[in-house]
Amino acid sequence: MGNGTSIGRVRGLGAAHHGAHHWLVQRFTAIGNLVLMSWLLVSLVTLGDFGHASVTKWLSQPISATAMILLVFSLFWHARLGLQVLIEDYVHEAGTKFAALAALNLATIGGGAFGIFSVAALAFGGQA
Repeated sequence: MGNGTSIGRVRGLGAAHHGAHHWLVQRFTAIGNLVLMSWLLVSLVTLGDFGHASVTKWLSQPISATAMILLVFSLFWHARLGLQVLIEDYVHEAGTKFAALAALNLATIGGGAFGIFSVAALAFGGQA
């Protein structure tokens, strides 16, 4: 072979031969979720009034709208990564696995897009 030792050829690669990328991305989104959810909780506590007008005013600020859109994106991405692992580990038939992953992708992309457009509509249009 001539490519070094056996362990040297496979170091950092898992059974799928993709290494730790998926695992790292899931951890990074978890950290992002923790930071953004902490921001959301602190913002809601300091908001005081939860009426539609005050929440719309708060969400129409650029920093609040951007952070909320990032939170929606990060939550749906993290959920997709976790559910993808469950499907890949526990669904064994190729056709069923493909259908489940396709449904997962459609649901997370659709849900994330709905959430992001809802925040954008509320922030920029003043209506939900």
